[in-house]
Amino acid sequence: MMMKTPEIDLQWHLIGKEKHWPVQGFMLSYFSLISILVLVVLTISLLVLPLVLPPLPPPPLLLLSIPVLIMVALIFLALLPSEVTNVAVTSV
Repeated sequence: MMMKTPEIDLQWHLIGKEKHWPVQGFMLSYFSLISILVLVVLTISLLVLPLVLPPLPPPPLLLLSIPVLIMVALIFLALLPSEVTNVAVTSV
């Protein structure tokens, strides 16, 4: 008995008149020209501004502890047992 392999429909990847190149022009169809321009300007500003601006003083210790407290809260919530009682567990 011959196994039937599922066909993958890549039509949503195919752009333009020529359907030979599945990914050609994907970025230009996904992002608009304005959004690409904004991303390029933001990237350049992130690379240039730290070289131009003077160094800042370190933040207060209380502000440095906020990300640590958020991470502790997220780990606590991840390890907290759930309150759902009728969960069906099956093996695959």
